[in-house]
Amino acid sequence: MDPNVQLAATGDVAAFEEVYRTYHRRVYSHCLRMTRNASEAEDLTQEVFIQLFRKLKTFRGDSLFTTWLHRMTINAVLMHFRKASVRLERTTEDGEVADRVMSDPINKVPVIDRISLDEAIRQLSPGYRAVFILHDVEGYEHNQISEILGCAIGTSKSQLHKARLKLRRLLTQRRPVKEKAPVLLLQARLRAC
Repeated sequence: MDPNVQLAATGDVAAFEEVYRTYHRRVYSHCLRMTRNASEAEDLTQEVFIQLFRKLKTFRGDSLFTTWLHRMTINAVLMHFRKASVRLERTTEDGEVADRVMSDPINKVPVIDRISLDEAIRQLSPGYRAVFILHDVEGYEHNQISEILGCAIGTSKSQLHKARLKLRRLLTQRRPVKEKAPVLLLQARLRAC
């Protein structure tokens, strides 16, 4: 185990500051991927480290510290989504609904606009979104996801399957017929996962 984690668990503030410096980008990145909102991700990162400061002495070392911290992060984001006051924005910063296809100048192949994909991911329920991001974006295996989220491996697999189905449906619904080719490419990628 990281010596700074051990020292921080005993109340060493300097060691906790080092733990923060080491892991804050990772925590922020996970929060940002799940919320798709920079200010919410910043707030949640702070909440995670406040919780970490309070609970670090309870870390027994049964799993890796990074797994424990990751689970704490995921739980904080899921609790955030459960709050009734959270309203997900479904528009761009200028108030426009973004659902157009852009061309990739390097490959000369149309690709789905990143905003449209983010919008579709944002519409997933928090559980589906968490499993989808952990598996398809972060690259975790189902046994790791089950440990992080505290659910059965079968639940992780089921939620991933349902998340992919919903993403396909959402992306297909957003496109006029002539613009569906990029969506079909993404659907093929989702099926291959």
